[in-house]
Amino acid sequence: MTVALSTASVYPESTATAFEIAARLGYDGVEVMVWTDPVSQDIEALRRLSDYHGIPILAVHAPCLLITQRVWSTDPWVKLQRARAAAEKLGAHTVVVHPPFRWQRQYARDFVSGIWRMADETDVRFAVENMYPWRYRDREMLAYAPDWDVTRDDYRHFTIDLSHTATARTDALDMVDRMGDRLGHVHLADGRGSAKDEHLVPGRGTQPCAELLERLGRRGFDGHVVIEVNTRRAMSSAEREADLAEALAFTRAHLAAAVKVPRR
Repeated sequence: MTVALSTASVYPESTATAFEIAARLGYDGVEVMVWTDPVSQDIEALRRLSDYHGIPILAVHAPCLLITQRVWSTDPWVKLQRARAAAEKLGAHTVVVHPPFRWQRQYARDFVSGIWRMADETDVRFAVENMYPWRYRDREMLAYAPDWDVTRDDYRHFTIDLSHTATARTDALDMVDRMGDRLGHVHLADGRGSAKDEHLVPGRGTQPCAELLERLGRRGFDGHVVIEVNTRRAMSSAEREADLAEALAFTRAHLAAAVKVPRR
């Protein structure tokens, strides 16, 4: 099992900085979050960074966020086509995609069948990520369609995000059980159940991060575990790097714990 660093984990630093940190800390690869940083959108620039640092690109996160609505086109299907092309050219195994926003009505209506169609055209996995209801005080808004709980629809591959399970206030291990063998990708982070998507360093919240890793290790999970945490509050680059080193050590320790052979 490989442990990768999401380039989103170094924000507000750059995509290029993520490659440098991943190499220095000993991550097995990176997941590129395609967003407003021009380097994240440039396949040749990404290839050069990968080659220079000796860090493979294992996944591409399609530009699905509110702030990336105009990145790689305003047409969501074009975005996914470009994400697939980038993954194929960069040797990545997975494209991570969010379910549509509810106001993307035509896209949402065709999303499940469209993802299957695109998955049939490539060896790259399209792993649809669980999301969460949006909350403000005592109000809840269902922002995603067909559903924020992606296990209610039929996809070939899923991404589980433990910060999102915290925000949704749902049982992460139960969701993993529902995903079954279709779980293809993991975004490892933590959360405390806040209405905000926290993306804490694993072990600093209430999510079963350790239990999930040990379960994946025992069952021989063949996907990638990606550290996707929020380090925006780090007071320095050194503090940010320490958080990412802690996340990597936590992940590797619990993956290893699951596969140790008991002494006789």
